[in-house]
This record gives sequence, C-alpha cells and structure tokens, in this order.
Amino acid sequence: MGNFLTGKVVAVTGAGRGIGRAVALACAAEGARVVVNDYGVAIDGGTPTSDIATAVVKEIEAAGGEAVALADDVSTMTGGLRIVDTALDRYGRLDGVVCAAGILRERMLFNMTEEEWDPVIATHLKGTFTVFRAASAAMRRQGSGTLIGFTSGNHQGSVAQANYSAAKGGIISLVRSAALGLGKYGVTANCVAPVARTRMSANVPMELTEIGDPQDVAALVVYLLSDRARGEGITGQVYTVAGPKLAVWAQPRELRAAYAEGGWTPEKIADFLPGTVGTDPMPLLTRLEAMAKAAAAKERPNA
Repeated sequence: MGNFLTGKVVAVTGAGRGIGRAVALACAAEGARVVVNDYGVAIDGGTPTSDIATAVVKEIEAAGGEAVALADDVSTMTGGLRIVDTALDRYGRLDGVVCAAGILRERMLFNMTEEEWDPVIATHLKGTFTVFRAASAAMRRQGSGTLIGFTSGNHQGSVAQANYSAAKGGIISLVRSAALGLGKYGVTANCVAPVARTRMSANVPMELTEIGDPQDVAALVVYLLSDRARGEGITGQVYTVAGPKLAVWAQPRELRAAYAEGGWTPEKIADFLPGTVGTDPMPLLTRLEAMAKAAAAKERPNA
C-alpha cells in the first residue's frame, strides 16, 4: 500500500465496476478509508443490486484496507446525503468525493423519449449534485475537501447521446461553480474526462485511437484527491487521461466581438457576424463525414 492518501476518507459513487471500482481500489491502496457506493444497475438503468459494492469492499479489506459498502441511489437527495453521512458517522470526516456513477440510454434526439432523457440526467448530473451538495456542507465546516466530477469528451456534443452529452456538460459547469463558491472554505473541485476501456466505452461507435484502462484514470483521481494537488492550487479544471495521454481542457471564453453604434438590427448582424465575429468550428462536425463513410463500409471509424 502507498501513502498518497493516508488518513483521508473518500467516498466514490459508481464504485462497483469499471473506473469507479478502480478509483475505490486505488484510493484504498494509497491509504484512504473508502465509502464504496454503487446502486448496482446495468448501463441501461436496469434492476439494481448491492452485491457489487460489497464485493469491492471485500477486495479492499483483503488487501488490508478499510471500506464500507452502500447501494444508494445518487439521483435522490436522500441517497447523496446518506453517502456523506455514512463517511462522517463511520470515519469522522470526509476529505473527498468522486462521482463516477452513470448510465446510458442512447437514441437520436428526434426519437428520444422523456423516459430516456430523465434517468440519464438524474444519474449523471443530479447524482453529482446530490453528493456535492451534502459533501460541500460537511467540507465547509471542516475547512477542507475535494470534489471530483466525471465528465466526458462528449460534453462537446453527441450525435446519438444528447441526454448524456447534456448531463456531462452540466457537470463541468457544476464543478466550476463549486470551485468558485467553495474556494474560500478550503474546498477544491475538478472534473475528469476519462477515455478508458469500460462497459460504456465498448458501445462507442468508433475506434478510439487514444484509450487506456481504468487504472490510468484512478491514478489521476488519487493525485487530485491528494495534498500534492491542493498545494498546486488546482481547482475548476477539466482533465482528460487516455492511457499515456494527460490533457487539460480550455476554460470557456469569448473569441471575437463586434460593436455597433446605435444597437444591433438584423441587417447589421448579417453584415458583421459572418465576416467579423465569425464562428468557432466544431471539431466533431469534421469527423461526421468520415464516420458516415466508415458506417457505410461496415467499419468502425477512428477517433
């Protein structure tokens, strides 16, 4: 066992499988006591089971670590609060939360139903909020802590996962808001946009040329939870880890502006917008043609 997180208490959601499991195991291996939460649903949001969270706890304990299993639904305020309360009641403090719980319900926007939209937003976005909400209150009193949300490169947009993309974009804004509002209380907040081999990535309709394993993502999360990251003042950031690649995403900012005397009219906008203000091209749009050609040839396009 290492000592990167010695003495810390960390709660991880979606910790029964994939990246969440790797994060929970890595945190425990680095000395943290871990609250392992997983509602136990399939990626399509099917029937939950608590067995997988318990299995991860047994792995941690077998390696000499300390952990407790929960199977709470993070899409409810009660579920988010219970995760935090369990850490406080069991271990007396909470130093970090990692929100990795998620499901997929893929559909083109013009076919997507409310039943396919709501659970994805609830699990990803609201599920991050419920845990952040409860954790931030405890961390504010404590005077320290780290919030970590999980986003995706799909926050740029998605052809057939508008629900997932919208949720992941919302998580970034939630993390930045937490960073702004909680910094004076000693709390940091960051996002991880992983590219790793999991149940979810197996369904990506393209060949990912930059991809790693859940353990690569876990290493980044452990660092962000550690005092080494706090010493660098890292907060409000979005990081991607994809195997050997580690990257930081740009902060949103204006690119170009034009000003009109006497206010704007449709005619003035027509004159100024295309040539002066212009556009910021969407990288994903340039890939659609290649994806369409590959699909026609029954191949998986590279990305």
